Amino acid sequence: MNRQLIRSYILLVAVAILLFTVPVAFTLTKQLRDDTELSVLREAKTMALLLGGHDTISCEALTEVARAYDRESPGTVQVSPGGSCAPDLPRPAADRALTRAVRGNTPTTDWGSDFIWGRHLTVTVPARGDAAVRIVYSTSDMTTRLWQIWGFRAGLAVLVLGAAAAIGAVAARRITRPLRELNSMASKFSDGDLTARSPVTGPAETRTLAHTLNQGAERLDTLVASQRIFVADASHQLRTPLTALRLSLDNIADGVDDEFVREDVEQATAEVVRMSRLVNGLLVLARAEAKVTAPEPLQLLDIVEERLAVWRPAADERGVHIALRGSADGRPTVLASPGHLDQVLDNVLSNALEVSPDGGTITVRADTGPDEVTLSVLDEGPGMTDAEKSRAFDRFWRGQGLTGRSGSGLGLSVVRQLLTDDGGTVTLRDAPGGGLWVLITLRASPRSGG
Repeated sequence: MNRQLIRSYILLVAVAILLFTVPVAFTLTKQLRDDTELSVLREAKTMALLLGGHDTISCEALTEVARAYDRESPGTVQVSPGGSCAPDLPRPAADRALTRAVRGNTPTTDWGSDFIWGRHLTVTVPARGDAAVRIVYSTSDMTTRLWQIWGFRAGLAVLVLGAAAAIGAVAARRITRPLRELNSMASKFSDGDLTARSPVTGPAETRTLAHTLNQGAERLDTLVASQRIFVADASHQLRTPLTALRLSLDNIADGVDDEFVREDVEQATAEVVRMSRLVNGLLVLARAEAKVTAPEPLQLLDIVEERLAVWRPAADERGVHIALRGSADGRPTVLASPGHLDQVLDNVLSNALEVSPDGGTITVRADTGPDEVTLSVLDEGPGMTDAEKSRAFDRFWRGQGLTGRSGSGLGLSVVRQLLTDDGGTVTLRDAPGGGLWVLITLRASPRSGG
């Protein structure tokens, strides 16, 4: 916007210069041409009167005046003698202008070019006795004067445009300063800083906008804070009763000898366990939605290697091999909130391990792009149909495969929420060798190795 304002300001000044300076320069050029032509024509007519005189004094005066004119001006006098006066001066070449002067008694002016002027101005005037006087006037001094006229105005125009650019830059920055402050506030807000506020400055329109945005940010900050308080209260109020209920069912199961009653108690215990898992998943999702933090530069492979080290013992129990591969250059750095990638990898690896057959392989691959870093997790499980992929991120949805048996249906919802908060994405594809391919895209940090 600054550049557009500066360009507009310079364009207006340039148009003003074009409308006022250029016509003045053309007027001065025409005036220079007319004054020179009038002066040379006057001198030629004066010499023509001396040439047409009938006495010797006039002829001698013509010779003196012509030689003085040659010395003091860039012009040369040429005379076609007639009558009794034949001065010792150069003779003009026979041409149409000379014929018109001698026979038609008509003066002529030739600038040598239709564009401004040529190298010489040639003025031919008639005199008595079929004679003529011609002055060949060099236009070199006029050309120098012409360059001075246009050069001065061109230099002045450059200085004015430079001053206009400087003034325009200052004015544009002052005009757009409230907008930059609003943009800074919006950037901080999008990065998770809900305390960011914009100064209420500038014209009435931007002050109104800043006030409105600040009010919206204040209200949103209050709502998020209330949601966080609710999450903390729900964590305390729901987990404690469920834990107590499970302990009570365990005690009942230990003191009952009836096999049918014991079976009913075990079913109830299983439902309590599933409800506890569901509550835990809801709390994790609520925290992911409520707790918005600013992304930071994090070493991706450090986090991946740490989480793989945690999950390898569980994978080894079933003979599942977890392999880390990739084409990432160096140690890529991504923008993510602390703790988000850990939860994302835990959910994705948990699902991959649950569906992987015994002795299978889970492949984790990191690839670096110009502006993003991708992290792929591929398993050798049954995979998903297109319909299942389209619903996999819905809350409480559980697939018909292995993950549908004990999952809460919230794992991939949490994954998508956490990645969205950090400006990333997650998609599901078919793995090349069969199974599911979870493709995670993260923003590359400017300090990334990629």
